[in-house]
Amino acid sequence: MTGAGRRLHLAPVIVVVALLTVPGGGGAEGGTGGTGTLADAASGLLVLYCLALVVRSGARPLTRTAAVVLGLPVLGVCAAAITSHDPAASLPGVARYVQIFVLVPAAVLLLVRDRGDFAVLAWALVALALFQGGVGVVQYLTGTGASYMGADVRAVGTFGPTDVMGMATVVAFGLVVAVGLVLGGPAGRARTAALVCAALLVVPLVLSFSRGAWIATVLACAAQLVLSGVRRAVRTGLAVAALAVVLVGGLGVGSAMVKERVESITQVTAAPDSSVTDRYTMWAAAAGMWRTDPLTGVGLKGFPQYRDSHASLALSSGSDTAGAGRGFLRQPLLSPHNMYLLVLSEQGLLGALALTGSWLALLAAAAGRLGRGAECALIAFGLLAWQLIDFAYADIGGPSTVLTAVVLGLAAWAALSPYAPGVREVRYA
Repeated sequence: MTGAGRRLHLAPVIVVVALLTVPGGGGAEGGTGGTGTLADAASGLLVLYCLALVVRSGARPLTRTAAVVLGLPVLGVCAAAITSHDPAASLPGVARYVQIFVLVPAAVLLLVRDRGDFAVLAWALVALALFQGGVGVVQYLTGTGASYMGADVRAVGTFGPTDVMGMATVVAFGLVVAVGLVLGGPAGRARTAALVCAALLVVPLVLSFSRGAWIATVLACAAQLVLSGVRRAVRTGLAVAALAVVLVGGLGVGSAMVKERVESITQVTAAPDSSVTDRYTMWAAAAGMWRTDPLTGVGLKGFPQYRDSHASLALSSGSDTAGAGRGFLRQPLLSPHNMYLLVLSEQGLLGALALTGSWLALLAAAAGRLGRGAECALIAFGLLAWQLIDFAYADIGGPSTVLTAVVLGLAAWAALSPYAPGVREVRYA
């Protein structure tokens, strides 16, 4: 069988990734909301396809450890739905959480058979990032992006102004993967190509003007560098700093706006802008909901309903979005833009411990496999670290959310699969 033929079982996953290039039609509904995109529908077919393979093989699909780690979020989700003040309204939230954090990751884990499969999906993430990043750079250069500081220059890719974090997330994932391939892969053309891709993806990430994505990417890549060797980390850090000086200082890539955005990171307490004020207010509201129902929360999809009763008058009515081919829209603030506080408010301490426990277990398992198949473990660790850091500034919601599920599945394979690098392959046939 040819190399392409051996990878046909990955087609459903690649289709999900590819459909994220299709412009979304809905807004980025916060929290547990979904957007009903083509990629979401394809992820459902992915799960059914994997289920059919498992039934056909008759083998136990997951190891006991993987089943516990990936299934742990179900405990908090179900408890929150049962104890919700409106159980019927919580049902869509149950489906969304199980889709993103359990079913799709498990399906990806089961379909990846060896390091070659992992590499194919890793490069698919890089390709998606290059496409979305390329669209974003064109938006910046032609003034057709989302509105930012009165100009339509914010790079958002095909996700539109209602999901400004979409392109930033995709590009950041691609950058983290590329860095992992450079640091852990063998010398050769693939490593050189990954280095070029990583350098190219820095530009659209900067032009996304997403402070949370910047912070998460810097920290995740720094962790990858340190894990690959302290001396290499120092040398690479100096090279990246020099590249930043050339891009921003020398070539003037968004210099004034980037400088203002970077400076705003340190002004979150002294002189916060309206978006930061709204975020702090929603964080306080989420904490208030948790104090009301500390064990199981107010229920899935309950944040919008209880927001106003717990928020101060400092909260604005919504955020302004415009540009990228769309007119002005006042988008309501339906989530706290912090995944941990969202889970704490809607699922309580039980849900927060179950979900974060699952993620931390994956992170620890990935770190424990750094000695085998270095590029796989480094990529998995970097992707998980990025997501866990970014969740302090964002939550699920919007067309790009399904990519989080794919990333978790890739990381789960590198962290939990007994068929990871150095071990025998498995086949469902």
